[in-house]
Amino acid sequence: MIIAENFDLSQYNSYKISAVCKRAFFPNTEEDINSIYFQYPDSKKIIIGSGHNIILSKEYYDEDFIIFSDCFNDVKINETNIKALSGIDLLTLSELALENELSGLEIFYDIPSSLGGAVVMNAGANGEDIKDLLVETRYFDPNEATFHSIAKEDINFEYRNSFFQKNPHLIITEVSLQLKRGNKDDILGKMQTIKNQRWAKQPRDFPNAGSVFKRPEGYFVGAIMDELGLKGFSIGGAKISEKHGGFIVNHDQATGQDILAVIEHVQSMVKEKYGFELEVEQRVI
Repeated sequence: MIIAENFDLSQYNSYKISAVCKRAFFPNTEEDINSIYFQYPDSKKIIIGSGHNIILSKEYYDEDFIIFSDCFNDVKINETNIKALSGIDLLTLSELALENELSGLEIFYDIPSSLGGAVVMNAGANGEDIKDLLVETRYFDPNEATFHSIAKEDINFEYRNSFFQKNPHLIITEVSLQLKRGNKDDILGKMQTIKNQRWAKQPRDFPNAGSVFKRPEGYFVGAIMDELGLKGFSIGGAKISEKHGGFIVNHDQATGQDILAVIEHVQSMVKEKYGFELEVEQRVI
């Protein structure tokens, strides 16, 4: 396990926000996770996966960060079942499924997220969610210093929400997915189509963390931004993408506070015109 002091987080958040934490841990095993809490019981800890879907709101964190990116990513494949540690990213996992002619993960190809992060927020697209493939999840409860397994039926999945999002102190360590056999060419074709569709609609020229807001019932966020004339609106270095209004990009050394200020402005305008609160999908740290 790697432990780093005064660690620069700019490469571990997809907005590329400049921030430093007191200490960063990169665990490789469940034993590493247990030892972090045993050896540093009094330190406050923040858990991140691949660093996507998060907004770092401070320049310095006195808390310790436990980072699952670039580590904690072993995978075991048994017939049509995939059992993977939570740090693996969805791109790598979907490519492994392709190599083994397993279908089900195509929609997650090119979604920027770790597997653990995908389960926490019930990631998905086009009517498919990670819960549809999930069998069970293993997690660590630091309050009890114990590991547990929980079946899909007990996770209480909702749209972009889950039992884990409501209990952020719990740490997902392993995920079991049930896929199905498929034709390799068909799987690859679907993956490429999905990637091309995303790249055609979504900004790739500046750092961002994907869709900022949850889709309100009966509306599309992109259409709302068009109606309000908010595409291109900026505060500091943060700007609403001109390509897709549902994205905020870091176009000029944005801070987390810049991004939050843009979000607050959007929410205020949406509330005034449409009468409802636009809910943030990303996690503010």
